[in-house]
Amino acid sequence: MQASPLKRLPGPDTLGARLAMFVLAVVLVSLVMLLFSIFDIASLAPVDTEKTFVWVVLAAALLLLFMAGVIWLTISREVLRPLEQLRAEIQEEERGGSGLRQVAATMREMRDAMHRTQAELDESNRNLRQVEKLAMVGKLAAGVAHSVRNPLTSVKLRLFSLERSLTLTPRQKEDFSVIGDAIRHVDGIVGNFLEFSRRPRIRLRRVSPSSVVDATLQLLENRLAAFPVSVTLRRNPALPDVLADPEQLREALLNILLNACEAMDYSGALIIEELLLRAKDGARYVCLRVTDSGPGISEEQLPDIFTPFFSTKEQGTGLGLPIAKGILEEHGGDIQVTSSAREGTAFTLLLPVDRPAPE
Repeated sequence: MQASPLKRLPGPDTLGARLAMFVLAVVLVSLVMLLFSIFDIASLAPVDTEKTFVWVVLAAALLLLFMAGVIWLTISREVLRPLEQLRAEIQEEERGGSGLRQVAATMREMRDAMHRTQAELDESNRNLRQVEKLAMVGKLAAGVAHSVRNPLTSVKLRLFSLERSLTLTPRQKEDFSVIGDAIRHVDGIVGNFLEFSRRPRIRLRRVSPSSVVDATLQLLENRLAAFPVSVTLRRNPALPDVLADPEQLREALLNILLNACEAMDYSGALIIEELLLRAKDGARYVCLRVTDSGPGISEEQLPDIFTPFFSTKEQGTGLGLPIAKGILEEHGGDIQVTSSAREGTAFTLLLPVDRPAPE
């Protein structure tokens, strides 16, 4: 509903209202003086036309009064009110700070933003130089590891040949066993390092996630049978095929399972769940969740478990989990982890279902 024109008029305490009231008072006084003058003139008119003359004069006076009101309303709305609004804005500007102060504040904000940007650029440059140094060290270390692996393989073969050709005492057999375990451990470290530094190119094709799980469990069957480790497979309705490299995906799952077994000291329970999840944006993900009954990972160590060479085990290489995470990320997926001392640790491998095939 539109407000009444009188309600839209400025109040009498404003400059425009006072000016309008002054103009109206002048008009009214002028009308009163005009009426008195007209009545004096009407007394000179003939008797038979005196009454008609008075009514005409009153009508003219009312018309003049109406026109004065219209003029007052127009001036008040079109001239005085914008002036009042302008004055109010100026007062608000003065209360909030002058234009120069606002400009100075804006300049300070721009200067602070520029300093922050410069600091971020400097930090990025430092990180970039550090990454370049690490890349050079990585290439050098990869070359050293490759050079070490060849003579290490030769030593391992010669040791195996000597063990079979010689008649050894129990003490010597124990020594050969310790030496063989140490060589295999070093060979594993070198192999993991080479695999981490030189990831093979993934070869994507449509594959069933359940078949990858079955193949991985088959590889671990004999190893798990030698320890009191129970494996429970919870398989929901058949999962859709995903676009993946089955060899690398099996390697990632194998690293997760071995890490879980080592965390339990090969004594506990493993639960493998196959799920189909849907994200908030509608995207579908195949979920392979591996839960162990181990002691869990502390909150302080949890953020670092995917950092290369970080390991909580004395003889761990610290590369199994980073390799697994790198494989999942190359497939457009991810690995999530939750852990508690009461419920153990759960690693969740996520693979996108609707990933487009590469051209």
